[in-house]
Amino acid sequence: MPATVYFSRTITPEKVLELYRRVGVELPGKVAVKLHSGEKGNQNFLKPDFWKPMIEAVDGTVVECNTAYDGERNTTEKHRRLLEEHGWNRYFHVDLLDAQGPDLELPIPGGKVIKKNFVGKDMAKYDSMLVLSHFKGHPMGGYGGALKQLSIGCASSYGKAYIHGAGVPEDIWTADHDSFLEAMADAAGSVVEFFTGKLVYINVMKNMSVDCDCCAVAEDPCIADMGILASTDPIAIDQACIDLIYACDDPGKAHLLERIESRNGVHTIEAAATLGYGTREYQLVEVN
Repeated sequence: MPATVYFSRTITPEKVLELYRRVGVELPGKVAVKLHSGEKGNQNFLKPDFWKPMIEAVDGTVVECNTAYDGERNTTEKHRRLLEEHGWNRYFHVDLLDAQGPDLELPIPGGKVIKKNFVGKDMAKYDSMLVLSHFKGHPMGGYGGALKQLSIGCASSYGKAYIHGAGVPEDIWTADHDSFLEAMADAAGSVVEFFTGKLVYINVMKNMSVDCDCCAVAEDPCIADMGILASTDPIAIDQACIDLIYACDDPGKAHLLERIESRNGVHTIEAAATLGYGTREYQLVEVN
């Protein structure tokens, strides 16, 4: 069965909430809201004001995890300071999931590359998850969307190194590239399993640079804003975003597609689909 992906070309905070409601899933209990809070110096990440109506509607807690590379988010102390500097604490409860160890270990018995995933232990406090993704390029993954938020985004600092290293944290920057992409697919599936049936995904195609929001020095956007997508399927929503870029006539798409293709970004989607927690087949339902 194809997944349903709702799409609007209008990009406003109110339209995010409208598309969430179109999905028709009421997230139960205590809701974790996974988003990218932005590295210090990054100009492209989506700010708290943009997400405010959506997060308030589900009474959610913004959740993040520490990074595994140098910057202003690789320690709990620095990360908390930056979250406040970027304004996330102004409106929302914020939970740094791996602020304190030990990590929560999620099993991946059917994993292609890794058989376990390490996430911030505070994930266990939540009953459901809303994944708010800023769709854009990425220096290593080719693109960043829902699958990256589920995998690298939810992983603890150690877990990020474990995924990047395809199960060998010491190989964080040197592991076989396709194995790293498959490890991301494995890790994403473990979070889907953890919150089975209690996840909703929203991808916003705005400020689309070839670089991720994790880059302190990022290129400016290279392609016009395209819209908002919402679904209960993380594979379908990412595939739909990729397809929209290929189908558009914006001359800037060549630069973004070069980044995606040169890193074999679609392979994360391919690997995730073979694991069976979603589908690349979808029906795009456009909402005015």
